[in-house]
Amino acid sequence: MAPSKQYDEGGQLQLMDAERIEEEEECFESIDKLISQGINSGDVKKLQDAGIYTCNGLMMHTKKSLTGIKGLSEAKVDKICEAAEKLLSQGFMTGSDLLIKRKSVVRITTGSQALDELLGGGIETLCITEAFGEFRSGKTQLAHTLCVSTQIIYARAYTYEHQYNLLLGLAAKMAEEPFRLLIVDSVIALFRVDFSGRGELAERQQKLAQMLSRLTKIAEEFNVAVYITNQVIADPGGGMFITDPKKPAGGHVLAHAATIRLMLRKGKGEQRVCKIFDAPNLPEGEAISFCIVHTCLLKLLVQLVTLVQYAAKILIDFFFVRTFSSKLLQLLFFPSEKKTCCFPSLKL
Repeated sequence: MAPSKQYDEGGQLQLMDAERIEEEEECFESIDKLISQGINSGDVKKLQDAGIYTCNGLMMHTKKSLTGIKGLSEAKVDKICEAAEKLLSQGFMTGSDLLIKRKSVVRITTGSQALDELLGGGIETLCITEAFGEFRSGKTQLAHTLCVSTQIIYARAYTYEHQYNLLLGLAAKMAEEPFRLLIVDSVIALFRVDFSGRGELAERQQKLAQMLSRLTKIAEEFNVAVYITNQVIADPGGGMFITDPKKPAGGHVLAHAATIRLMLRKGKGEQRVCKIFDAPNLPEGEAISFCIVHTCLLKLLVQLVTLVQYAAKILIDFFFVRTFSSKLLQLLFFPSEKKTCCFPSLKL
């Protein structure tokens, strides 16, 4: 579970406890609830084997893809979709209802106060946040900092197909445990290796679009913050008058999928500069300087030391009270066995 931030009544950022996040109501309906609507348990098992564990995720699939699951006919798919629609409200909603729904958005802290303030509290759930830049610009370091502040599970992908299959299996874990953060580092690297040349560019973009669509569905299905890193490519058409003739890889497909786009570059020393490249709810063109390696990890270390000191104080107080109480009871009920208390100043 990732620590996250919210705004209090005074507009100040405050850290949300993990227990509070776990106590929040689930934002999805389990696929097992279809059994109460008359769906065969065997058909529900087939859906789970296909990576569908919630009714919300079921409604994000087309009937064509559902009929492709072995053992599900068109009639069964129609019946399953009708049962899922009864459990969900997939119709239109008013602006007031949408505002209430937006209150469920959680912001994951980056460990840097300056970066959190720039992002309005941290990495936002229900959307994809993309960070792009040259090598050593801080993309992966920011991902590592996010991981340090969370309880993580890790998997390494070696091909784009393996990466996509990992996302399909991730739904099972998110349906069982309260996850709030998903990191993909990098979203484009494997595609640039597995697809080479202009002849495979169209197929690469189609597969990339499927991957990004899956990430978007995970973010909306489980109220998860998705942080992806992206590489940059040279822009030959930039010309000599462009100060930085580079642009993010992935083309328009990736640009349309990402809700918030961050551009990172190296500053002086260990400083990194983050700029809001595109965001629907944040001002564009604002840049800040932050230190990833020292400041963020140092703050996390200080928080860890403070937590250990607090736990040690509780243990010391507990054993002190326990020892004092046992000695006092011994003096009261067995005075012949012990004439002196454990403290030299307390003599009977």
